[in-house]
Amino acid sequence: MMPRNANVVKISYNDLVTACSNEDSSSSVDDLIEQAFGKANSSSLGIIAITDIPSLPSLRTKLLPLAPKLAALPPQQLEEITAPESQYQVGWSHGREKLEGDKLDFSKGSYYANPLTDDLVESMLQRRRYNAASQLGDGDNDNDESHVHGKQQMEELLKWDESLNQIQNEEELRQLASANPAFFAPNVWPTKSLPELENSLKEMGQLIHRVGVYLAKCCDSYVAARCPGYKPNTLESILLHSKCCKARLLHYFAKDDTSDSSNNNNNVDDGDNNNSGIADDTQFSSWCGWHNDHGSLTGLVPAMYHDENGNIVQCPDEDAGLYIKSRNGDLVGPVKLPENALAFQVGETMQVHTGGWLHATPHAVRGCKKGGISRSTFAVFMEPEYHSSMDLPAGRSVSDTQCEEAEKSLPKTVRTLRSRWKLGMNFGEFSEATFAAFH
Repeated sequence: MMPRNANVVKISYNDLVTACSNEDSSSSVDDLIEQAFGKANSSSLGIIAITDIPSLPSLRTKLLPLAPKLAALPPQQLEEITAPESQYQVGWSHGREKLEGDKLDFSKGSYYANPLTDDLVESMLQRRRYNAASQLGDGDNDNDESHVHGKQQMEELLKWDESLNQIQNEEELRQLASANPAFFAPNVWPTKSLPELENSLKEMGQLIHRVGVYLAKCCDSYVAARCPGYKPNTLESILLHSKCCKARLLHYFAKDDTSDSSNNNNNVDDGDNNNSGIADDTQFSSWCGWHNDHGSLTGLVPAMYHDENGNIVQCPDEDAGLYIKSRNGDLVGPVKLPENALAFQVGETMQVHTGGWLHATPHAVRGCKKGGISRSTFAVFMEPEYHSSMDLPAGRSVSDTQCEEAEKSLPKTVRTLRSRWKLGMNFGEFSEATFAAFH
């Protein structure tokens, strides 16, 4: 199967902000969201680029060169920032993830951290204490405009936080966190071995989050205009209020064998799958296997390539990089992004919350054929908190959310959404099912 060129839909940052501040002027952005994410467009890639973002190039140059430095730390120092109790969802992870079959992935190393809070549990506890105090009445009569605005924001957050109704007290929350460390474990920073990483990662992660909130608001408008049962501001509220945000700094190791950049998975059995190109899919996943993101929205920084000495270089292989399967099964790539742009991809949770009006798409990363070339990038997975509902909009069904026809176009190694998500689940339960499938 030969890939077709990736024509990624682009929206300028200024146009995105304008569309969010003046909904009457957002029709052009609405059309672009349809092209990139929409259910009605079977060739949509599930990815969009936000261009001309202020400060992005400098933050990218500051953060991405730290990926090979981190990966090259001595084993003892990497062990200090490894958290096996979190199912390797915090700190350093290498060779722990399974994406294609049962094979562990050693082609890349990852560092995970939450860019919004160092301790998710403590953030939730502070919210709970504020809620308790407000119910008792704190006697605060401060009418300062900024104070009133902040109080309104907090009240909106408390209405959104479903854990307040499901967790009775602080001890119960701590017990839940202890039982689900992959979700709640606090950040682990290399404060001695690579101290500059913390600030650089947080700056970039928070920028991606801010842009993601703008994009989510426009996606809300798009879905609400087409889905009568859709609750307004669903996506924006999730991204705006949730402190559950996972950043991932990735370093793809250089290939030793320059003759073949495939994963050597030519023995994949197509079985009953009707996609005749499945065996060829593995040619495009040597650096990262085919998968869907399971969160709401993923923000992605344009990749950077390095030679054996750590110098930044242009990738010498024009076929290396990110590949995507469109909803109708077309293979597309490699995706090329300008350095001043962030890419955003729909996750499966957003697919559920919109009842299938926006669709996640499988993607993979093809390695560089030339030896000695490594790749670094950075992704931020924006998602709900543990207790957030995974319900469909009124009037939408499971088959609307992932139709069988779309499932036939998935690479064989990508688990279907319906195999991990069931009606009545919360996001934490869906996440646990997904972690179990890939780790």
